[in-house]
Order: sequence, then C-alpha cells, then structure tokens
Amino acid sequence: MTRRGQLTVQRKAVYDILTESHDHPTAAEVIERLKSKDQHFAYATVYNSLRYLSEEGMIRELKLDGDASRYDACTEEHQHIVCTVCGKVDEVFTELPAKWLQTVAAETGYTIEQQHVLVKGVCPACREKTN
Repeated sequence: MTRRGQLTVQRKAVYDILTESHDHPTAAEVIERLKSKDQHFAYATVYNSLRYLSEEGMIRELKLDGDASRYDACTEEHQHIVCTVCGKVDEVFTELPAKWLQTVAAETGYTIEQQHVLVKGVCPACREKTN
C-alpha cells in the first residue's frame, strides 16, 4: 500500500477532530482544535488531510455560504440548514420528495446522481435573542 492510501497519524488526528465535531468546522477551526490537543501539524498537512479524507469518502466537504469550506464526518445522505444571523450549521435528515427531484430532472434534462439542498433561516437561539 502506498503512503497515499494510508490513514497516517495526521489524517487520523484530523478525522478524529471531525468525528467529535457537530458544528461542521472550517479548516482553520480544525487546526485550532488540533492545537488545543497539543497536535501541531503544518497547515498544508491539515489541508491535504482534509482533501484526502474527502476524496476517500470518509468526510464531506461542504461549500456553503462564505468563502471557507466546512467539513462533515457524517457521510450519510442529508441536507443542511444555516442560521443567517450567527452562521450555525445544522443537519437535516428529512428526505427530499422524489417528485421534486423528478421535476428538477425533467426541467433541466439532468440525471440526478446526488443532491444537496441548503436551507437558510434563523436558529432558535438567535430568534430567542430578538424576542
């Protein structure tokens, strides 16, 4: 097995951070969490580890609002909802209606292979602050 295909110590450390996280951290947040555990890796190592884990299907890279990608260790099919006030990201496991996907396919001519819908709203904590 080549080094490329191995789950190195660094890749495992990054993966562990993501499996412990439920807030879909950015690469910068992963680096900070590694540092808080006295694990100091070069930035390139962390970014390369995230790319490797994503390419291997062990994590999902989420390109949501904003510039920075977020990372999710839950690879089960699901959607995301983002708070427009604080930026919090939560998971939504409600299935998309098959009829809707069929309509999208008919309208666009695409064969739907996968889907990711991003829903936006105000989270309960932010909504409570405004009341």
